Amino acid sequence: MEKLPNDIVDVLKTHEISPEQVLIWMLCDRTLDKGFKDTYVLLTHEHVLILTNNREPYREKTYNGYTAETKVKGISATDTVEWGMEKVRIKEIESLTIVNLVASGMVVMKAPEERVIAAFTNGHMGRAAKLAGVFDRLKKNEIPDQEELEDDLKRTACPKCGMIYPQEGRQVCPKCMKKHAVFGRLLSFAGKYKASIFWIVFFMLLNSAAGLVIPYLQGTLLFDQALGGKGAFAGRIGLVIILMIAFRTLALLFGVIYGVINAKMAANIAFDLKASVFHAMQRLSLSFFEKKQTGQLMTRINNDAIELQYFFIDGISYFVVNAMNIIGIVTILLIMDWQLTLLCLLPLPFVFFLVRRAFPKLWRLSIRRHKRVSSMNAIISDTIRGTRVVKAFGKEKMENDRFQRVSGAFSDAEQSFNKMGATMFPILNILTQAGGILIWAFGGWKVMQGDLTFGKVMTFINYMLLLYGPIQFMNNIMNWWSYCMSAAQRIFEIHDAVPDVADKPDAIQLTDMRGEIQIANVTFGYEPNKVILKGVSLHARPGQMIGVVGHSGAGKSTLVNLIPRLYDVNEGEIRIDGFHIKDLATVSLRKHIGIVSQDVYVMSGSIAENIAYADPECTLADLIHAAKVAGAHDFIEKLPDGYDTIVGTGRHILSGGEKQRLSIARAILHNPKILILDEATASLDTKTELQIQEALDTLVRGRTTIAIAHRLSTLRNADYLVVLEQGTIVEKGTHEQLMNKEGAYHSLVRKHDEALKMKEVIMA
Repeated sequence: MEKLPNDIVDVLKTHEISPEQVLIWMLCDRTLDKGFKDTYVLLTHEHVLILTNNREPYREKTYNGYTAETKVKGISATDTVEWGMEKVRIKEIESLTIVNLVASGMVVMKAPEERVIAAFTNGHMGRAAKLAGVFDRLKKNEIPDQEELEDDLKRTACPKCGMIYPQEGRQVCPKCMKKHAVFGRLLSFAGKYKASIFWIVFFMLLNSAAGLVIPYLQGTLLFDQALGGKGAFAGRIGLVIILMIAFRTLALLFGVIYGVINAKMAANIAFDLKASVFHAMQRLSLSFFEKKQTGQLMTRINNDAIELQYFFIDGISYFVVNAMNIIGIVTILLIMDWQLTLLCLLPLPFVFFLVRRAFPKLWRLSIRRHKRVSSMNAIISDTIRGTRVVKAFGKEKMENDRFQRVSGAFSDAEQSFNKMGATMFPILNILTQAGGILIWAFGGWKVMQGDLTFGKVMTFINYMLLLYGPIQFMNNIMNWWSYCMSAAQRIFEIHDAVPDVADKPDAIQLTDMRGEIQIANVTFGYEPNKVILKGVSLHARPGQMIGVVGHSGAGKSTLVNLIPRLYDVNEGEIRIDGFHIKDLATVSLRKHIGIVSQDVYVMSGSIAENIAYADPECTLADLIHAAKVAGAHDFIEKLPDGYDTIVGTGRHILSGGEKQRLSIARAILHNPKILILDEATASLDTKTELQIQEALDTLVRGRTTIAIAHRLSTLRNADYLVVLEQGTIVEKGTHEQLMNKEGAYHSLVRKHDEALKMKEVIMA
């Protein structure tokens, strides 16, 4: 549990209550009349404690993130606060519930009259739901689990600057994050390519060394010695030209060698980076993908990986070489004439000042631009995937307008970034080139005074021209750094994301399964304090078929999603063959569970590949047998290329019934001990449904089956049925038993039959 604030600890001590007695607590930061005021609600084994301060509520609130240390505008840290405490025995309280409002919530206590004891902003909703759950346990004289009391609620905002974390569960603030830490972590990716990077840098340095000789040949040797008739190369113009050609050839040769190595490494790095991001995504839970748009994830895999590819290829090696070039050239210039060198380096302090001021802004503009392009990609992805809906409702113009808005926002962000670069980099170029102008002026004056030869000035100028390239690179490195560090930050957000459903270190590998399912007092909600299932209990023996019925939104699909542990329950437990599913390795658990759902996804590939997805090592005979049992073999044989017919996006189009047969064939090949049928025939016509039902009847034999069906007639052969209403099981029994009770199930069947009769009348 998170540590109580010191002033609250002092209040407890004045009332002779030890802080260790507090099981769980929460901060409520609102008043009922839209003001802001801190109230603490604490639970001990015997009491509910309500602590309220004597401050006047404030109408404005400055957030430092949704944390207990939130400050209210106008309040000084030195203000004295008096806390009043109300203590209510749990035995005297009938209930403690949480009420959801718009962007806020309330804690409601009934003891015996119902009243609101505190209100809070939505950032505290998770803690509120947890507090209510612990109260329910205490009310039932149950001891709360230690896991339930531990504080697993992460901060949602940076406590330093108040910026909301971009990735839920990963407490890294882009604004306060140390950029060199990201850089250091990124370098760790280069470990696999140390040899390639070494040889690239080695040949780059040889290329630079060969290039550094050329200005001396073109200046001092050519003008002062060969043409001036002095020194060892007096009159030997041909030899100087041959040397110039030789060193240029060597520089070119070394450039070709490191270019070839660089090209090979580039392809490998691009592959590894994309594979790394994709692999990191695969280990994440289903909830992660439900909160992300497809376009955003595609941007992470493609664009960000390419940005990091530039980091390794154009960044590390060129940075090292250009840094060495700058050091080498400046050293040569200082040896030649230190006064001229200092003169040409005079603009550099202004360059460093400009870079230091511009870098943070470039970073922020780069992040904003990426967010805008992700939104644009998400719109494109959604529109393409939902083309049928767009066309059916004639919403092409609306989609165009929507795209124009996000595209315009991206354009604005792109223009802001480009304007910043287009303004800063020419100024940097002018400052760096100002040194060359000073050399021409001061050097020319020294030549006229006889203190310097013309060849030496030309050598100096040529070295200065060589220095412009590395300095230009160092100027542009801020632009490159912004791109790469922003991309690295987004990549690491995926790498560091913690899956909601994770295996224990000592998870049990289940090699075989009988198929017994025990669901005990399960409570679950996708969001805090929004319960979908409440106190659900169910027992399926090996080989039984259990039907789950209920109105839409009753929680049927949610219940079956918990069995293969696509989500973890909030309370209660699910056991398979006596093992708690949280103790089992998810791979071994799902290996024995097959799912046939209403929404069948056909992957791009052949019919055979789609069926064999459940067992890629299967034989052709096994694959054909599964297709025959599923009733798919006949229609597959009539396809242009049979089992080799390519289906999926842009390929041969299958009907809903054909897709469903492939799904059933896939499940048969998977040969699971537990089968989940989630509205498997809901979207099919009556004739196709009857054909699919025959395949399903074959599939369920000898397997523990949990079936949800829109048409109740398909569940009459179930061993027994459960009826869900608003997340609670209200009836259990066989079809005959439930019909005789004339309760909720009888009402569902009657409405279903009436709907069928109405349909027959309409069809007639």
